[in-house]
Amino acid sequence: MDRSDHRADAGVYSIWNGDIGGGFRKGAMDVGFGAGAGPGVKAFGSDESHDLALGYGHFGWICTNVLKQALWPSGNLELWGEIFGGAQYSPKDRYTTGLTIGPRYYFVTGSRWVPFLDGGVGLSATDIGLPDLSTTFEFNVQAGLGTFYFCSKNLAIGLQSRWFHLSNAGIEEPNKGGNTIIFLLGASRYF
Repeated sequence: MDRSDHRADAGVYSIWNGDIGGGFRKGAMDVGFGAGAGPGVKAFGSDESHDLALGYGHFGWICTNVLKQALWPSGNLELWGEIFGGAQYSPKDRYTTGLTIGPRYYFVTGSRWVPFLDGGVGLSATDIGLPDLSTTFEFNVQAGLGTFYFCSKNLAIGLQSRWFHLSNAGIEEPNKGGNTIIFLLGASRYF
């Protein structure tokens, strides 16, 4: 893609398809960081609530132009990857770390507020252990919704609520899993 065709200001590549909130241009990318915490939920057979606090860094690539849908709001699809680390702070102090990849769908709003839905799967390591987990190696599955507020054309502050699940997919028992609803605050730079 020739970025010289999409200049918003002299010498500055525009990530937008028109104005802020009008959808991203295919090929735009973002990097960011954030942190959050949340309560554990006894769900899907788990015996304990696993309260977690996590920090993360991410990278994303907008892989479509604006998708105009008849039955679904217009938006862009992004592929993103994330590395995270943090701790379970209740019921016992334990670590967790990992990486996740997945899709994110940004909605076209025509405003500085750009909501999104995302999900991902990845690999994790943790010492949370019994009674819900039995191995250091775990998989993570995440799904969330949130919004970015664009302070400028390329810089955004993000808020998100995300379901975070850990389990080893039956590699070893017990495999009851850990489930947490995490509330995240972060910042992203788009280019």
